[in-house]
Amino acid sequence: MKVILEQDVPRLGRKGEVVEVNDGYARNFLLPRKLARSATAGALKEVEALKRRAAEKEARAAAEAKALAKRLAGRTVTIPARAGEGGRLFGSVTNQDVADAINRAFNLNLDKRRVELKEPIKAVGTYTVTVRLYTEVTAEVTVQVVAA
Repeated sequence: MKVILEQDVPRLGRKGEVVEVNDGYARNFLLPRKLARSATAGALKEVEALKRRAAEKEARAAAEAKALAKRLAGRTVTIPARAGEGGRLFGSVTNQDVADAINRAFNLNLDKRRVELKEPIKAVGTYTVTVRLYTEVTAEVTVQVVAA
């Protein structure tokens, strides 16, 4: 019997998938627990429409991320920080500080987890920071830390 999964079912499939199961398993376990519904012609059309909309939304999000990556690529962001002798900072510049500077400079709402710093910046200078915007879409931003 073909059923459409309404929820993720371990060792069977993910929500929205059409799977073939034994009649008893569908009638006695999946359908009563509302884990699946029968795969009628109308339900199959509905699932296809949902998949098509999800694919369009995914493509739109990827295109927006690529456009943002072009906008950010090669740009420089300046972060003022208190520094002592020899350019050493009092404290450090973290990915939160970099995200805030990018948000102010480009009027974005970038989360700090998207900024990839190997370690906090502890000296005045110029650094290249990777910003992960989407799956496999990244942008390189130059961060210039200056003494305040």
